[in-house]
Amino acid sequence: MKRTTIAERLETGADVLGARTVTMSPSMVEVYGHLGLDFTWLDFEHCGGSPSDSDLLERYTRAADVADVDLLVRLPQGDPSLVRKVLDTGVRTLLVPQVERPGDIRPAIEASRFTYDGAPGTRGSGIGRDNVWTAEIPDDVDEVDSEIAVGCMIETRTAVENVEEILSVPGLGFVVIGPSDLSISYGHPFDRDHPEVRDAIDTVREACLDADVPVGGVTDDTDDARTKLDEGYRLLRVGDEVSSARTVLGERLDTLTD
Repeated sequence: MKRTTIAERLETGADVLGARTVTMSPSMVEVYGHLGLDFTWLDFEHCGGSPSDSDLLERYTRAADVADVDLLVRLPQGDPSLVRKVLDTGVRTLLVPQVERPGDIRPAIEASRFTYDGAPGTRGSGIGRDNVWTAEIPDDVDEVDSEIAVGCMIETRTAVENVEEILSVPGLGFVVIGPSDLSISYGHPFDRDHPEVRDAIDTVREACLDADVPVGGVTDDTDDARTKLDEGYRLLRVGDEVSSARTVLGERLDTLTD
């Protein structure tokens, strides 16, 4: 099954909604797909096993194919060799954290492309699930490249100061604003509503809109999600199974034990 990717949805102008699986369970990938979400966020920066484990990644891509849901894989770093290996498992959307300068993201994007910025890319020819172990060699590499999106996290003061240069990197698929890490970087840990943090978030959002680069965010609140969409956000992570269980089952337990 050819699942629809985030890159394809963004290209059509659609909003893209997804959820994180904190337990890193392939079953949750299927659940989110059957719910109708556009993507499942797999966070290899903070959770789970190693993204270098191709057998592990293939469990997720099989589940994603079954439920027609894209995988948004946050890598621990943007190392080009890791980018190539993860893409060979069938993953098509990558997120690179801790990007502060153009040079932190450009090599990762270049490693995801057969052609890049008018020249050959550095993805190369691999053997993996993505090409059915070389049984399906692409006739049109541009079509393959168009299905790939490599985004970056903006989550430090330095990144905000360099945001226009970062947004100018060719092929940048999207940006996700990390409010918690921004609050830490600005000296106000976990105070997302501090004026200095809010100003930084708005600076990044407005820069993305001006550069026509899709901007993404994270929220567990429905009203906040609606506000973000109204403000121009195109990609939103709207929760996870653990926070959902805590909210729903916690309220149910409180009701039954009153």
